[in-house]
Amino acid sequence: MANNYFSFKQFTIYQDKSAFKVGTDSVLLGACIDIAGVRRILDIGSGTGIISIMLAQRCDAEITAIEPDYESYIQNCENVSRCDWHNRIKVENTSLQNFTARKAKFDLIVTNPPFFSDSLKSPDLRKSFTRHNDSLTTDEILEGTNRLLEDEGRLQLIMPYVEGNVFIAEAHKYGLYCNSILKIRPLPSSEIRRLILKFSKIQKKPSESFLTIEHGRRHEFTEEYINLTKEFYLKF
Repeated sequence: MANNYFSFKQFTIYQDKSAFKVGTDSVLLGACIDIAGVRRILDIGSGTGIISIMLAQRCDAEITAIEPDYESYIQNCENVSRCDWHNRIKVENTSLQNFTARKAKFDLIVTNPPFFSDSLKSPDLRKSFTRHNDSLTTDEILEGTNRLLEDEGRLQLIMPYVEGNVFIAEAHKYGLYCNSILKIRPLPSSEIRRLILKFSKIQKKPSESFLTIEHGRRHEFTEEYINLTKEFYLKF
């Protein structure tokens, strides 16, 4: 059973009410996101609020976090209210499909999206809703991004290897182009398991980089992973 909370260096994430718990994917995305020049951020499917809070720690942008699951939304609000940057994070109980920007569009949109499409679903309906793309399809993410993103803005997200490559191809249809790919493997001998992708409306050849999380043995972390996450994890 997952702990009811997860402590970081500058904040704590409570997760007993949330449909989905703190995981390596969300921490990696929160630590990797390009925050250069960012003023307004939209966090889609914010869950516990971890990515929004990590980004608030890293930059001075105004952040809107949207979460459709009500109990996760309540916990998100609680986590945000306890952090040092609560005045810059607004949490809304809504889906991307129903969300409308009330002011200017966003120059950064981030998401750790549901990505399972054909796998066996969890009997826990809330967890299944969170993990499977029935609730938020690729087309809905891309349509929402086109609707809410500034012309010079960017979308960043983390996905499994196969789903990420499909997403790159689908994004072309919406005039969104992958400019950066971070390929992540758990161990030096492992296949690539995750992609952190950055998209914009400007087409150019994407840069590629690699990240390995651990050396050969469990919990022996690579220097690159430690350097990336040391502002957050207590163990570093």
